[in-house]
Amino acid sequence: MNTHIIGSTLVLAVSLSLVVGCANPADEVAPAKISEPNVTPTPTSPKGSEVPPASPESKPAASATSAPSVPSMTMLAITPMNSKVEFIGSKVTGSHAGGFKSFSGTYEPAGGKVETGKIKAEIDMDSTYTDNEKLTGHLKAPDFFDVAKFPKATFESTEIKPGANDPKAKNATHTVTGTFTLHGVTKTISFPAKISVGADKLDLDSEFSINRKDFGIEYAGKSDDLIRDGVVIKLSIHAAKS
Repeated sequence: MNTHIIGSTLVLAVSLSLVVGCANPADEVAPAKISEPNVTPTPTSPKGSEVPPASPESKPAASATSAPSVPSMTMLAITPMNSKVEFIGSKVTGSHAGGFKSFSGTYEPAGGKVETGKIKAEIDMDSTYTDNEKLTGHLKAPDFFDVAKFPKATFESTEIKPGANDPKAKNATHTVTGTFTLHGVTKTISFPAKISVGADKLDLDSEFSINRKDFGIEYAGKSDDLIRDGVVIKLSIHAAKS
């Protein structure tokens, strides 16, 4: 066989193997919906005028028959002992798995329904780990998370509603919406999740993708091995009574 033909065949075979073997993991999961956070404007008075403070007489008098305060329900703890926060990032030639070793959070039940509960979480970004030590160090550097400048990522839910529309949201029972801060950028994020609540326990499992550039993480990678924008987030939350 002609040497040129052999060489061309080998190049084609290698190229095809790369295409087949390096699919984008983010294509397999539902993308999160990300938008600017809702901000309630502070009331202001017209320029040159002042809003007088309310007089003591304007305050309603306390009623002796006011309803008693409702005691708060048991707060459930989210810890690395009962939960996992992981991710998968990819580039043209392959993908890497990682996560966070240190995080904390709570689920506050309310009304006995999933939809009325509230989730809060905080991640120590310096606890980032991956399947490659060199990559772990790079992720903590300014090209990516810049943990020295942005040591924490936070999430606080604002709504949990039944149902999930995306067909890639496998087994999801709810859509969780909240305020997510990563790399110093705050956005409103909505993602699908399978959620159930039992006696003193919350189970939440979810896989979805985010676009890292929405949070100002712009590093492109090598010209011949570009990093993909989509990152898969994997949550396995099993909050329990502390």
